[in-house]
Amino acid sequence: MAHATGTIGTAHYLVDINTGGHRLVADESPARGGADVGPAPYDLLLAALTACTSITLRMYADRKQWDLRSLTVSVKFVRADEGERIDRTLRLEGNLTDEQRLRIGDIAERTPVTLTLKKGLPIFTKLDHG
Repeated sequence: MAHATGTIGTAHYLVDINTGGHRLVADESPARGGADVGPAPYDLLLAALTACTSITLRMYADRKQWDLRSLTVSVKFVRADEGERIDRTLRLEGNLTDEQRLRIGDIAERTPVTLTLKKGLPIFTKLDHG
């Protein structure tokens, strides 16, 4: 199962993240007190949704042997009076029928990260006094 570890020192707000054998960094923009050395937390959240959507739709189109030459997934976090949401746009390149395009849009609504975000999930926090 997925696992990540993040460590922050005294550099505001640079976080070293290790996940799946990969090193990432996260930071905040200068306007928020950081140095913009890496993506901010919400950017990472959107990146995860983008990656999951892209990979799932590519796998689906390949399995169906559809002519999906290129897929661009654009996501934006929106905070408005009525609440928060994510707007997602799919740009499909290839010789696809209208039915295939609709099916790809339908599958996008059921990717693993999409479903997790839509239903929410509990987070349990414990303190390690190590």
